[in-house]
Amino acid sequence: MSQSPILQVEPLSSPWKAQDPFLFSAYHRDEYPKGNEKMGINADQLKGRYIGQDFTIKDGFRMYHGSMIPGFPYHPHRGFETITIVKEGVIDHSDSLKGAGRYTAGDVQWMTAGKGVQHSEMFPLLNADKDNPLEIFQIWLNLPKKSKFVEPHYKMLWKETIPVVQSKDENGKLTEIDIIAGTFNETKAPDPTPNSWAADPKNEVVVYTIRMEAGASWAIPNATEEVNRNLYFYKGESITIDDRTIDVHSRIALNPNVKTTITNGSKEAFFLFLQGKPIEEPVAQYGPFVMNTEQEIRDAMSDYQKTHFGGWPWPMKEQVWDKTQGRFARYADGTEEQK
Repeated sequence: MSQSPILQVEPLSSPWKAQDPFLFSAYHRDEYPKGNEKMGINADQLKGRYIGQDFTIKDGFRMYHGSMIPGFPYHPHRGFETITIVKEGVIDHSDSLKGAGRYTAGDVQWMTAGKGVQHSEMFPLLNADKDNPLEIFQIWLNLPKKSKFVEPHYKMLWKETIPVVQSKDENGKLTEIDIIAGTFNETKAPDPTPNSWAADPKNEVVVYTIRMEAGASWAIPNATEEVNRNLYFYKGESITIDDRTIDVHSRIALNPNVKTTITNGSKEAFFLFLQGKPIEEPVAQYGPFVMNTEQEIRDAMSDYQKTHFGGWPWPMKEQVWDKTQGRFARYADGTEEQK
């Protein structure tokens, strides 16, 4: 009897559950209105919200930890990495190492927190004459013990550098794969940050976002049996895998060395796909700190209280850039990219 490619199916949680080497994935979809002159939300639209902790959708959006501009004002991280994928909207980045940036739809930021960094991720509402929808993923990828105290580092994967593969089935139906990490057949993603678990090809780390036309079929390439792989079906109606119909808003854990063919239903479908060999080390997590032991968590909290991981070099807690500023990245070594 042949093995099923499906190991488990469960409803998407918030954040989305993940498997080693990933910690979780947060998905944000917000229908922000027109921005005011400060690229924020008008005061009358903030009434009835728990400002500072606004995680309940009201009128189509959340403020998160922002007070006037939605987003996540400066906060610390240690011991893991964030991969932030923008599908729609704008993110303004700033950090305690004097790094800065603005990135938009199609761009990805890969940040290794390492021994400790503070950063801010704000969502400025640049459009004053139309709405400002936002759709992003933030994936937390763990670091092994040997890399938890590396120097913090961030890298931009600009949309112009991210390969997009178009695959048509025998009926001419299209599947489009954005290759953010790893490879797809012979097509390789841009390199991640140098100390990432994903930097070693032997770890088989893969991050794709996938769009399938209605009725399209597509086969995920096999991997070695050691890897964990998860398919997050977050938009669409239904798909079929191995004669099993799976509804939207599902996490599907897959057998990596059994052929997996997805057949989409009657609506366009969208997925996030994560794969990698597990690190297989103990995980101790407290909020933004991910270490191997509880003592290391206590040490992280103590270090942050003492050093603030370099402090905050910017004038605003909710740091954003000028409305006319285009896409850019400024790094800790002073180098800068303009797009």
